Amino acid sequence: QVQLVESGGGLVQAGGSLTLACAASGRTSIASAYAMRWFRQAPGKEREWVAQMPPSGSTYYPDSVKGRFTISRDNANNRLFLQMNSLQPEDTAVYYCNVDADWGLGTQVTVSS
Repeated sequence: QVQLVESGGGLVQAGGSLTLACAASGRTSIASAYAMRWFRQAPGKEREWVAQMPPSGSTYYPDSVKGRFTISRDNANNRLFLQMNSLQPEDTAVYYCNVDADWGLGTQVTVSS
């Protein structure tokens, strides 16, 4: 059974940075994944996509985080990362790791003004 566990969330002041990690277990390698993504969901809002990495290694971001967030992966250790810089209060949300059809339980990111 595939399990994804996010870590690295927390409380940070506006302008600060955090790096989220997603550890994947129960699968041979994330390198074989069709798609790797990070999503977030703020209170009262729908879950939204914030970063994507297809097998090619290209990266894609919505305008809301472009230039501030960076998705990366460590195939050897089956880990996915999300580097977040210049965080703003509107980035406050639960952040989820998604690899193909599998989801983690999320990690809370809170940005204070």
